[in-house]
This record gives sequence, structure tokens and C-alpha cells, in this order.
Amino acid sequence: MESRLPLIRHPAQGFNASQQLIKSDRGSMLTMSDDNVMMKQIVGTHAPDGREVDVKPLLHLVEDILKRATQQIDTSLTTSQAHAEMEDKTHQVNFVSMLDALSYTIDRISCEIAYKSLEGTDAHATTVALFNMLQSYSWDAKLVLTLAAFALNYGEFWLLAQIYSSNQLAKSMAILRQLPSIMEHSGPLKPRFDAINNLIKVMMDVARCVVEFKDLPPAYISNEVPALSTAMAHIPTAVYWTMRSVVACAAQITSLTTMGHEFSISTTVAWELSSLAHKLSNILDHLKKQLATCYQHIDEKRNVESFQVLKNLFEMIHIDNMKVLKALIYARDDIQPLIDGSSKKRVHLDVLRRKNVLLLISGLDMSNDELSILEQIYNESRPHEARLDSQYEVVWVPIVDGSVQSDPILKEKFESMQSSMPWFTVYHPSLIEKAVIRFIKEVWHFRNKPILVVLDPQGKVVCPNALHMMWIWGSSAFPFTSLREESLWRDETWRLELLVDGIDPVILNWIKEGKYIFLYGGDDEEWARKFTNTARAVAQAARIPLEMVYVGKSSKREKIRRVIATITVEKLSYVWQDLTMIWFFWTRLESMLYSKIQLGKLDDHDPMMQEIKKLLSYDREGGWAVLSNGSNVVANGHKTTALQTLLEYDLWKEQVPVKGFDLAFRDHQGRIHDISRPCCRFDFPMTTGRIPGTMKCPECNRTMEKFSTFLCCHDEVIPDELFK
Repeated sequence: MESRLPLIRHPAQGFNASQQLIKSDRGSMLTMSDDNVMMKQIVGTHAPDGREVDVKPLLHLVEDILKRATQQIDTSLTTSQAHAEMEDKTHQVNFVSMLDALSYTIDRISCEIAYKSLEGTDAHATTVALFNMLQSYSWDAKLVLTLAAFALNYGEFWLLAQIYSSNQLAKSMAILRQLPSIMEHSGPLKPRFDAINNLIKVMMDVARCVVEFKDLPPAYISNEVPALSTAMAHIPTAVYWTMRSVVACAAQITSLTTMGHEFSISTTVAWELSSLAHKLSNILDHLKKQLATCYQHIDEKRNVESFQVLKNLFEMIHIDNMKVLKALIYARDDIQPLIDGSSKKRVHLDVLRRKNVLLLISGLDMSNDELSILEQIYNESRPHEARLDSQYEVVWVPIVDGSVQSDPILKEKFESMQSSMPWFTVYHPSLIEKAVIRFIKEVWHFRNKPILVVLDPQGKVVCPNALHMMWIWGSSAFPFTSLREESLWRDETWRLELLVDGIDPVILNWIKEGKYIFLYGGDDEEWARKFTNTARAVAQAARIPLEMVYVGKSSKREKIRRVIATITVEKLSYVWQDLTMIWFFWTRLESMLYSKIQLGKLDDHDPMMQEIKKLLSYDREGGWAVLSNGSNVVANGHKTTALQTLLEYDLWKEQVPVKGFDLAFRDHQGRIHDISRPCCRFDFPMTTGRIPGTMKCPECNRTMEKFSTFLCCHDEVIPDELFK
């Protein structure tokens, strides 16, 4: 370092020079208000020669020096990862090579700052001199090289301060620089060092921000983006004021080593440094806002690219499912992205290799009843795994916004759901990329309601949502493919077991006994009273074994509770006390409709589907009744026609011995229905995902009109509270 100027003390000259520096610096800050003129001068010095300097390793080294040198440094300067990088041998070789090329320039800057500080040169003039010296470098390189020169002097100052008491060579050098005296008066010096430390922190923050702009990937952002062009226009200003702050900090250290501690008591110094820190902070805030906007733009571009890659991936043929699963869940191998529900241990995606994978996709609003029924079906279907070609696994993919990390309630909800699941779960929602979430919503039609996407061992989608067939047929729907779903529908018939299978064994026993059965629903207590009393009287008159069961309604749960209470107290009929059974009954019915929509066979000429659609429509219009003779469903009508048919028993009782009670009831109800047909109505929540564009009426087969409806039933809170 022979080229560096020695810092020799000349008391009178040093005092006057420092006073002049402070005065001129403050004066220039106050009087040079026309930043445009000043920056025009600075930009005029900029003449880059095209050389590319990777300043990040040098910036990391500067951070390390300032971190260790500053007495009360803020923890934000800690860059352990950056310093760990520098331990890499290859990086070290490249870094040393870079320093060989830049050390002369760094030394020149250091000497220039020291010399002009001693001479009392105006801070702006000193800064301009540095820009002239560095005219051929890019803006980020100018800034980092200047910071490196400052770190060289500042680090030497504090190195001596830290070791002079235990090292004789350092002690002798420290005496020449008056360090023992300065350290003895460290109390009065604290405001000055605090101000220097604060300014250094802001300087380094600005430097990191400027370097970040330089590192933005050109493949995803260009100067045509307003945020980047705005930032690039302001970077010369940020570099200027940071370099000017370097000059100010260096002047304070020079004044200490040339004049001793006597001058340090002045509060003027702290004011100057804090003013610079305030100005730099404002500049930094502006740059950070632009940088955040740039990163948002880059993320959007990357997400678009990733989304397209994902779409293309599902159009390809693969030898196994790993590429697809990595793209959906987690692409890298640095962590274990799954939790095994049985052992509660983290595992790699390899556990799913070449297996049928059922992706359970949902938010955090799945009800306990949904989860418990799914778990029951999951456990029932596990014995199928005795065959190698039947192996499958379920993986919960949580679609949750970023607030789950900061919101303790959401975090607890996620962890509670995760711990209750016996299958595999994604370790944390943050692992699911934005592009994947977009793909799930746009391609797989996820709209907050849970879906179960089935992938075969090669990662091909074999069913876009298997939940419908799971609700309808349970484990017998294994392996939950669309082909299996179509096969099950082909074998299905319009029978009472289709409506109540897996819900209530009492009704299954009635079927075995060959009894007549009325399933009825709605929320009208008075109608339920009239219907059940009339039905019982007609059954006695016709001398038939009749059972009745109230199965509620798909909504308005509070009203359902009141109807259940009335039926129970008055002993009107058998009733499902457990609202979980009512929920499952209507979920299965809706699943039958959604299953047909998913298969694209909603409006084909299927008498069974027409009856299911009627039942769902009647539920929306108030109430209904279904009559079966054992397993055979013979009549399905709106509450008005069902009750009127019973009230008019005398008009058709003579047909009972001829046709049988069930057919006689059906024929008379049909005649009433032809006279007064109730409107048919279907409601599809926007969260359903797959909403048909058109729909045929189950009564008259005309194309139904389509409306947008806003609905609130007041008592429809989150599903978890449904059955408490």
C-alpha cells in the first residue's frame, strides 16, 4: 500500500480543514437545491467502456469489514450466507483475480478521499472528483469500489482499535493515530459513532438495492417496464448521495486521527451525518418500491412461463409420475416436501413413484364430516392394494394464501387439518408455486370446494375429480378413474339404495322387508305434519306396511333443526337426528349431478338422471316426497302434488287392488302434476368449478333459462359448525 497517503497530523491545518469541510458540506447541501443541475454534471462524467464487473463478491467483503469494524452495527448487516459463499474455493480464485484488477483503483479512491479530507475540499467537489476517476465503470461498480476504498481505511482504524492493547506493533501504530486517547473518550464520542453507524447502514442498504437492479434477469424484464426505467433514472442520484456520504464518513474518521478527540464533542457532526442518512433513506424507499414492482413483474412473467410448461407437461407421455409430481408439489431435492400421515415423518416424493396418486386439493374450509367420511372410504379401499396394479396414495395439496405464515389462527387450522389426515400431505402451503395454483384453478377448475384429481402411475390425469364417485359409491369406485365412473353409471338403476346406501341401515332393512317407504324433505313444519298424518291414515286404509323418514333439506339448517324437533316430539315419523346423515344424503345427490356434468352426460336421455334432477329441483322449491316399494322407486314429486294425491285417496283407492298402491299413487300424482307443474330450479355456486353452459328441464325437456342469483341463508356458516 505504498501509494496511500500517510495520515500525518498538522494541528492547525487539520482543524481549519475539517471546519471548512463541515461548513462547506452543509452549505452545499442547503444551497445546491437544484438537483437537476447537479445530476446533469454527474451524468456528464459517466462514460462506461463496456467492461462488466461482478461487484457482488466485493460488496460481500465490504459488508464483512464494516460488520466487524463498526462498534454498534445493526444486525441487518449480517450476511452469513454471503460470507459462506466466499469460502468456496472456486469463488475464492475468481475473487482474488478480480481484486488484482481492481486493487489499484480502490487504492487510488482511498488516497483521493484521504487527501481531499485533509485539504478541506468541498464534499461535492470531492465526490465529483471520484466520479471523474471512475467514469469508465458502471453505476453499481462506481458505488461498490468507493465503498471498498472506505472500508479499507475504516477497517484499518477499527482493527488497530481492537488489537492495540494486546499487540505491540498495533500499539505503536495506534499511538501515532491517537487511538488510545480516542478510546479513552469513547463516551463523548458515542453520538458521532452512532451517526456514522446509522449512515453506514443506509449506505449499504442503498448499495445492495442498486446491485439488485443490476442483477434483474433481462429475459423477464427490460427498460420498457416503467418501474425499471424509473429506477434506472434515479440510480445515478442514489449513487451520488451514497458516495457523498462515504466522503462525509471518511472526513469524520480523518478529523479524529488528525485532531484528536477535542473537536469531536460538537453536535454539528451528528447533524450533518443524520441529514445525509435521512436523504439516503428517502432515496432507498423509492428504489425499494420500484424494485418490488420489478420483482412482481418478473414473478408474473415467470408464472406465465411456468404455467405453460405445466400445461405442456400434462400433454406429454412419461415413463413415471415423478416429473409431474415435482412440477406440481416441489421441484428441487433439497428438502422433503411431504409428511407421511401414518408416521407423521417427512418424506421425499419418491414414495409416490409409479403409483396411482389422488391429489386432494382444498383450502382450509373442509368440514370435519368431509374429512371423516373421506378417511372412512380411504381405509376401506386400502385392502385393494394387495394387487400391485392397485397401489395408490392420497396427497393433500393445500391451496392457501400467504397469510397462513403470519396468521396464527390460519396456521393452527392448517396444522390441525394436517395432523388429522392419515394420508400424505404437502409439508407447507408455501411449497405450492403460484403457477401451479393458477393451473389448478384454470385447468382443473378448482373453486375453493375440494376436488380429488387422480393421476395414473405415469402422471396422466385419469379423473379430474373423483370426489363425486367417492361420495356416491365409496370404496367400490376404486381405482377412481373416469372409466370406472362411467362403468358404475352403466350398472346403476333408479332404486332407493342409490339414494340412501351407506347412510342408514334402518332403511336398508325396510327395503329387505319389502315395505312401502316415503322419503320426504323440506323446511315446512305444517306441511310435514299434514303429510305424515295423511300418509299414515291412507296406509291404514289401504292396509299396506308404510314407513316414513324425514331427510331434511340441502340448506337452511336452523329450520331443519326445528322441523326435526317437531317430528320427534309429535312422533310424526322416523327422522335422522344426526345432521351429518342429512348432509351426506344431499352431498351424494349433488355429486350424482356433478358426476354427470363432469362426464359430459348431463342431458342425455337417462330416466334415472331426470329423477335425480327433479329431486334436487324440488328441494330448491320447498319440499318433496319419494315413494318406493321396497327397493323400487315409483313416485317422485313436489310437496304440493304428493300431499294432494294423499288427500284425494278416495279418487284412486279403487285402483289399488288392480294396480297396487304404488302404481295407483304414481298415476294419480302424475295427473295432478300435469295440471300444475312447479318451476324447476338448480343453483350452482361459483365455487363449484364446472358449471354447465346449458341444462335441460327434467320435467318438460326444454332448455332452461339461466340467471345470476345472490343468495344468503343467514345460518350457512363455515362447514365445521354445520353439525355441532
